[in-house]
Amino acid sequence: MFDIEASLDSRLLAEPRNRPTVVFPEALDPRTLEAACFLARFIRPVFLASEAEVRALAARELLRLGEDRVAYTLSESAFVDPASRPDLQAAFAAAAVEWGHSHGRYQSLEEAQRGMADPCLFGIWAVKLGHADMVVGGAIHEPKAFFRPMVELLAQRSVACEAGVFVLPDSHPDDVYPHNIVVFGDVGVNASMNPRTLAEVAVGTCAVARDLIPEEVLPEIRCAMVSYSNRGSDEGPSPELVRQAADLVPGILAERVKHAARYGTIHIRGEVKVSVALSRRSADLYHADGLPWEGGPNVIVCPNLDMGNLLYHLYSTRFPDAKKFPVMFGLWFQGVDLPMDCTPEDIRLAVKASVMRLHHYGEWKRTPKDTFFRRHRVLVLNPGSTSTKTSVFEGDEERCTEEIQHSAEEMKPFEGRPITEQFAFRKEAVLRFLAEKGLSQGDLDAVAGRGGLLRPIPHGTWNVGAPMLEDLMAGKRGEHASNLGALIASELVAGTGKPAFIVDPVVVDEADPKVKVTGLKELPRRVISHALNQIATARRYAEEHETFYERVNVIVAHMGGGITVGAHRKGRYIDVNNGLDGEGPFSPQRSGSLPPGQLIDLCFSGKYTKAELKLLNKGRGGMIDLLGTADMREVERRVEAGDAEASLVYEAMLYQIAKAITALAPAFEGEPIDAILLTGGMARSAKLVAELGRLTAALGCGVKVYPGENEMAALAKGALRVLSGRETAKDYPPA
Repeated sequence: MFDIEASLDSRLLAEPRNRPTVVFPEALDPRTLEAACFLARFIRPVFLASEAEVRALAARELLRLGEDRVAYTLSESAFVDPASRPDLQAAFAAAAVEWGHSHGRYQSLEEAQRGMADPCLFGIWAVKLGHADMVVGGAIHEPKAFFRPMVELLAQRSVACEAGVFVLPDSHPDDVYPHNIVVFGDVGVNASMNPRTLAEVAVGTCAVARDLIPEEVLPEIRCAMVSYSNRGSDEGPSPELVRQAADLVPGILAERVKHAARYGTIHIRGEVKVSVALSRRSADLYHADGLPWEGGPNVIVCPNLDMGNLLYHLYSTRFPDAKKFPVMFGLWFQGVDLPMDCTPEDIRLAVKASVMRLHHYGEWKRTPKDTFFRRHRVLVLNPGSTSTKTSVFEGDEERCTEEIQHSAEEMKPFEGRPITEQFAFRKEAVLRFLAEKGLSQGDLDAVAGRGGLLRPIPHGTWNVGAPMLEDLMAGKRGEHASNLGALIASELVAGTGKPAFIVDPVVVDEADPKVKVTGLKELPRRVISHALNQIATARRYAEEHETFYERVNVIVAHMGGGITVGAHRKGRYIDVNNGLDGEGPFSPQRSGSLPPGQLIDLCFSGKYTKAELKLLNKGRGGMIDLLGTADMREVERRVEAGDAEASLVYEAMLYQIAKAITALAPAFEGEPIDAILLTGGMARSAKLVAELGRLTAALGCGVKVYPGENEMAALAKGALRVLSGRETAKDYPPA
């Protein structure tokens, strides 16, 4: 039995996308709420009921789903009781009156406003006017209350149809429908029937099937247009009407193929009797080119609404284990109509299918208006030694970005001077970036800067205030370009009333005192790491599993020019090597932990100055010292070419990384570890990832890969969590 849900999930998650806003007017139907609890990775749910009502329903009905799943879904959702939004009701009512006048439906503004108290109409108009992308209903409402107004208001074509998709269990005879997959489409949604309409319905239903079923599963979409009687549209299309429609199909299908080549696998046969289309005799049908179909049709266009409904319910009853769901054609993916006897699984499959088609068709980018999920505009700053990475995010979406390069000539006046003296120079570069993008400081909702070398602090988003600025200006804990992030952010929001933040700076320290004890009282361990990417990666893993950072146990290995391996236990960053000072595995540029006795001897040998040793520790150590390069791609090429020295060094580095990962097992005090997460630039190497998976298999948890550093998105998300009310910004210094 083809696993259609796994197929939909894999395609929906294949690449990063914005999530469409989906409205649920039937928010207090337990089936609908349960289905939504499996959809938060793919959509932004809007429940048209008060938050208190939805949470009470979840507490009564959904405990079996697990606290994490329900809590995560509700944290990702918006709750709108139509009565609480008179502004939207008034806007929708005015639009309804105008639409009615243009369609010969006259009603007063007062009547329209009363109608908008109905969650179904409210939800449909929210989609029509761009406040949301899709509306899902019909589970508890009769067609006249939801289906008919949805089709009437949201139809983007003159022709519409509803397809019922079935993946039948293996108990169904497998020689009737290929792979036991069949799609029923009916013509009854349309008020009148003519050859053009029937041809459009046939092609549209086949397009639904092609979009949803991969070609490796069904190489061909084979459609039978069923003729029903000689009387025409009273009971269904007559044989003559079907023949005329079949003549129009090639032209309509050719237009589809121009849009996407996959539709070239569609073949439509007209004037097929119902008794043939639904039986083994369908295998005797032929393509238009005279070749046999070898298995019969997998799409059946029914002659009327009654037969479409009959087949849907007949197969639902006969095969209760079938995977089934409806899909609308002609509404531009904006509506999902549910049968009243649907299950939660049917609902989530229907929504996933419509969302997949929304993305797959290639037109949708994001919800036109941010009414229900505010897209705050955040400027993100990440100063480096010779560049300032600068991005503007609108919600989760990066709208523009530039790594502003600072030439050696520009940086020369600052050589040997405190990093803070670059402040004005870098701020002006950021202001030029904003001006080039047509933005001013007043257009921003917040600025998030990379945090610098501050006092040790817990993880989270921090307000930039006077004490933080004083510590950064003094530079008592070190000079680093990241110190400029908060300084520039604060200056850019000065006088605007907008907040400036830093997020998870390198000094995040939530380790227990025992972690910092060494055998020398004068040398306690310091905790400095890639905290921003470490925590962002752990959060991303939690989100993908529809839970929270505070509820997962993961080990994160950030592998770049430096390597840090951190333990994250239920929302605390409890142990990590000091990557800044070179502790831990050696890396492309850093020596890693060294034998202390030999290091002491080397320090006093007179062979190196203090500055030279520091450079060997960080900057010229690791792969650079051992193999003469920091480019891991070159190292792997040398390994593949049989270079024995490169192979030994490469294996040694992987061994040390794996040893650092497995050494963190005691940090979880016996609790199971959910996953090992590999991130940073080196995580792009399939060879390296596979070997680390093998070396760490004894921990008994899987390995998940998140290549790159993702620092800009992490900074933006930290600010957005505060702006959306999901997190409270902390004040520095910590108490």
